[in-house]
Amino acid sequence: MTQTSNRIFDEMARLMNDAAGVAQGVRREFDTLFRAQAEKMLRELEVVSREEFEAVKEMARLAREENEALKARIEALEGKTVAKASKKTKDSEPPTSAPEA
Repeated sequence: MTQTSNRIFDEMARLMNDAAGVAQGVRREFDTLFRAQAEKMLRELEVVSREEFEAVKEMARLAREENEALKARIEALEGKTVAKASKKTKDSEPPTSAPEA
């Protein structure tokens, strides 16, 4: 009886082990299929990848910095132009004399 019980237990253990292996294989297959379908849907929706997003984000940051630098430069140039124009108008005005009392 002991040997018969051991053989039954051995067969059951082997069967459970095989079933676990099959379950792992099915899970791997499901994961692969699910991932492929998810990637297909994302491609169809034209969702950008993380790398593309980061590249565009960096380009936008650089453009913003360049715009700020150009804005400061324009303001400086406009300030010089206004200063020259006001200096010219002061130079061209006749001197004012103080009223006699």
